[in-house]
Amino acid sequence: MARIGIFDSGVGGLTVHRAILERFPGLDTVYLGDTARLPYGTKSADVVTHYSLRNARFLSSRGIDLLVVACNTASALALPALRAALRIPVLGVVEPGARAAARATRGDRIGVIGTQSTISSGAYQQAIAAARPGAAVTARPCPLFVPLAEEGWTDPEDEVVRLVARRYLAPFLEARVDTLVLGCTHYPLLREAIGRELPGVALVDSADAIATEVAGLVGAPATGRVASHQFFVTDTPERFLAVAGRFLGRTVTGAEHVDV
Repeated sequence: MARIGIFDSGVGGLTVHRAILERFPGLDTVYLGDTARLPYGTKSADVVTHYSLRNARFLSSRGIDLLVVACNTASALALPALRAALRIPVLGVVEPGARAAARATRGDRIGVIGTQSTISSGAYQQAIAAARPGAAVTARPCPLFVPLAEEGWTDPEDEVVRLVARRYLAPFLEARVDTLVLGCTHYPLLREAIGRELPGVALVDSADAIATEVAGLVGAPATGRVASHQFFVTDTPERFLAVAGRFLGRTVTGAEHVDV
């Protein structure tokens, strides 16, 4: 039975974990949140790559058959190094999200929101150009969406949420995008608030797209089996456990502290 390793800089990658488990509840998973070194979105490419390699080697030591890089920033900056270092398949969230956006667009006007590092890397812009030549891409960082999601401030009726979303998303209204990629694993928690500011715009969640790619590599596990799920963090687990259920959609009762 396939054993999937997933890492992110913190809890956001649990939205990717959730999408995989919703599709394949029988898969065994090992999740690592590099909570001691977050956020990745403001760090240099060299630093993100260094951290990502350490995370990948730890998960590889747990006997995984496939690595999912749930962090958009790490996917944008570290994927070539990870694929060169490991002997197992490595999936990132950028290319699946870009392909999903290319399929969803109706007028070749695609938006991307993400962390500063993800947007600055140009990874989504390049991947969309490869999947949909000629598409106009508008990309903007939305850093305040991350703390809003972690604090549970996701209600679209909340004045703070509404004002932050309106400020960040105004350029996409001006660009008349018809599709928007949620290029950070925290952003799906704000999906309703984002959708209200961009009525009629198709919202693409990379988590759903990568779950489809996982299916192509591991197939469907046996139904009815009890799967094993392990959670590791690089800082004390209390903060992670306090918010993990919000991202995963189920209770996480324990996480082990490790030094990678």
